[in-house]
Amino acid sequence: METVIPDRLTTLGHPQRLALFRLLMRRYPDSLPAGEIAEALGLKASTLSAYLSALHGVGLVTQRRAGTSLLYAIDMAGVRQTFEYLLLDCCRGRPELCAPLPDLLTEGPTPMTDRTYNVLFICTGNSARSIFAETLLRDAAGGRFNVFSAGTRPQSELNPFAVKLLKEKGHDVSALRAKNVDEFTGPDAPALDFVFTVCNQAANEECPAWEGQPISGHWGMEDPVKAEGTEAEKALAFQQAYGALKHRITAFTALPLATLDRIALQSAVDEIGREKEDHAG
Repeated sequence: METVIPDRLTTLGHPQRLALFRLLMRRYPDSLPAGEIAEALGLKASTLSAYLSALHGVGLVTQRRAGTSLLYAIDMAGVRQTFEYLLLDCCRGRPELCAPLPDLLTEGPTPMTDRTYNVLFICTGNSARSIFAETLLRDAAGGRFNVFSAGTRPQSELNPFAVKLLKEKGHDVSALRAKNVDEFTGPDAPALDFVFTVCNQAANEECPAWEGQPISGHWGMEDPVKAEGTEAEKALAFQQAYGALKHRITAFTALPLATLDRIALQSAVDEIGREKEDHAG
């Protein structure tokens, strides 16, 4: 351990290796192909390979093969071991010296009976998937949640296929608009309890450090806006995205939020995100 921890800290001391580590932490528990990582970070394949090898070599990143591809993820056991070592050594076993970390790990959510929770869905364009999620959760459990959506680079208008589908499903679309995540930062922004990304590109980007440490989750899916083919084939892509989000939101609203602590709630949110089935409807 006396050599492992210094090696890990030295590896993370390189700015681009640290950026890679932070990206995989944001996407945990997902495993990402090298191509997606390279695109997100703007790295050449050879450079990325060297960085991944270094992080894997010190036990901070795992590697597994899926078909012809290699997938990479955070080695959470190694990360936790590193943090525990630092806390026990630097804090001398006194967690109060490292506050507010103990609070973040142990505090549970405020019971649902006391207040309404604020939920933000993020995508890149805020024109389809995040709009679906905002509408679905508001209509499914609007009395329990204040629901918002935003884009990291929002389109100027909502996607017409998305709006048409929502209308066909009986949703009110009059208040929907494309928004930037900047609207949800600063002193006047709502205090967020949950932040979900619904596209990989948005999840891979650096987002604001949300005040209050909301529960975060990644519910990524294919972008229906990029669907090609006939009008019917494009419409089917939107139906599938809507159905998949409806399935996940149904699972989310069924969680016993009042009885789950923070760790259990984060685990439940992650599990919902791992469900890959499409549920059209």
